[in-house]
Amino acid sequence: MDYKNHFDFMKNRNKFFIASIAILIIGLIVLVAMNLNYGVDFKAGTSLDINVGQAVTKEKVDQTFEGAGVKPAITTISGNNDHISARFDTILSEDELKKVSTAMTTAFGDKVSQEVNTVSPDIAKELGYKAMLAVAIASVAICIYVSIRFEWRFAVAAIIAILHDAFIVIAVFAIFRLEVNLPFLAAVLTTIGYSINDKIVIFDRVRENLRFSRIKSSEDLSNMLNASIWQTMARNINTVITVLIAAVCLFIFGSESIKLFALAKIVGLTSGAYSSVCIATPLWYLLKNKSLGSKTRAAAVKE
Repeated sequence: MDYKNHFDFMKNRNKFFIASIAILIIGLIVLVAMNLNYGVDFKAGTSLDINVGQAVTKEKVDQTFEGAGVKPAITTISGNNDHISARFDTILSEDELKKVSTAMTTAFGDKVSQEVNTVSPDIAKELGYKAMLAVAIASVAICIYVSIRFEWRFAVAAIIAILHDAFIVIAVFAIFRLEVNLPFLAAVLTTIGYSINDKIVIFDRVRENLRFSRIKSSEDLSNMLNASIWQTMARNINTVITVLIAAVCLFIFGSESIKLFALAKIVGLTSGAYSSVCIATPLWYLLKNKSLGSKTRAAAVKE
């Protein structure tokens, strides 16, 4: 099939690069100025999950906490409006926890049950360190795998693209001040996994096409890459849509505790599908084209 009349991804690569760089710069500025909105998992504090056994309003819940003498940083009501999630930026003492329990029981009856999760400053720092370590190890392992299976140019392009995807998710959460917690970290790591899968599919087709193509110029290389992208487009779209449907359903129908995980997945999957075609492949094109130019100059010198 002739793919010359299809959209030329290589020709428009600079537009994709500029769009991605713009988003990343905005996210970086927000990160430097305001940092991420860390949840209780990554900073010291207390979280309370309270089941009151009846439908409640946020106004009534806020009044109850005020009566107990404490004020949560974030309060959400989920389920059948009978489940309260409260996040505190400080570690509540045993006396404060008893006051909250007493106030809830007084306001909503004896069916109230309360679960307490507390993160100390040391644990918060350790979790933050291990989160960065997990992303770094995953990235290095992927780089080694792609280098062994393909070549170093594929590995460089893939690692830049998956780090782009991870940072896009981080940038979105930073810009919109969404809470960053352990489920968010899980979403970033799974985003890296799905992202590299998309790239491997395209790179595998590129490697196959290289065997049967006579690449003598930049135009030949560009045409081969565009053909490879369009040959795998249907498979990539079907794969991404399948997972996106599950992530969207989790976001719409899931509980409050899983909504941000689902949102991070949606952003990551979308970014991964985009970067596979518009970032990773053009990056490989630039690296390979440079090598192609070097070989052409070397041949000219010999002649």
